[in-house]
Amino acid sequence: MSAPAAQVAPVPTALRRRRWLWVLGLLGLSGGAGAAYARLREPRWLEVTHQVVPIRPSETKPIRILHLSDLHASACVPLGFISEAVRLGLAEKPDLICLTGDFITKHFADFDAYAAVLKPLAATAPVFACLGNHDGGKWAGRPSYRGHADHSAVRNCLAASGVKVLLNQAVEVVVRDRRVRLVGVGDLWAEELQAAEAFGAKSSEAPTLLLMHNPDGKDAVAGFRWDLALCGHTHGGQLRLPWLGTPFAPVRDHRYVAGLNRWRDRWIFTTRGVGNLHGVRFNCRPEVSLLTLN
Repeated sequence: MSAPAAQVAPVPTALRRRRWLWVLGLLGLSGGAGAAYARLREPRWLEVTHQVVPIRPSETKPIRILHLSDLHASACVPLGFISEAVRLGLAEKPDLICLTGDFITKHFADFDAYAAVLKPLAATAPVFACLGNHDGGKWAGRPSYRGHADHSAVRNCLAASGVKVLLNQAVEVVVRDRRVRLVGVGDLWAEELQAAEAFGAKSSEAPTLLLMHNPDGKDAVAGFRWDLALCGHTHGGQLRLPWLGTPFAPVRDHRYVAGLNRWRDRWIFTTRGVGNLHGVRFNCRPEVSLLTLN
């Protein structure tokens, strides 16, 4: 059965390319200082952010979740920088760690070194992940992109680092004496988002965290019970421009480009992510996200 999410098409590649060319030209016109800042300073200026998410009142202690996304290991995002993001996140002493896709860009291949960078996560707390459109599959393998045709390389890397990938799967864990359900769905653009398969026929009363790379997938999972969706994909817009906002964010619904936002009777949190594409950020620092379920 095809995924309901496949009805939501990604922004056309040609249109995205034109947008990026336009903004890179704009930064060049703004002067050497502005262009240097966007390329040399802000993409390496990590910010640790904190959010409190009020879900399911409980007498147990709050749960601290480290949320990392869009690491985008590549020539633009070296493993040393990803290692620094991991270090900053673990310094917050999380109880649970969630990774929401786009671990690589295009044909990244140094997976042994990458696994070593990610291993400290699983040595600290349980780690679960979903995959993104850049991690391999139908979107990444298309001729115009020439990435990995499948996500086996990324999945093997994550397994070697102790990360459990949830590809249209659900699992229940106990964290600080509180049962939590995690549901991970496949990527929307890769046409692998299978909500019914992910949630299964068995219901659960536990608070449910949804790992979903692209927040545009929310309509495909609307009919299932979850409390908080952790998303990435947008990079927070990567370039937040005065008066224009985030015109380059690769989503249809810009209400959920970044931060914690209410959607119907639940929450969506979209992190700005750690890495980037094309080596630039402007007014949109890379983010290491800590969420407390209170």
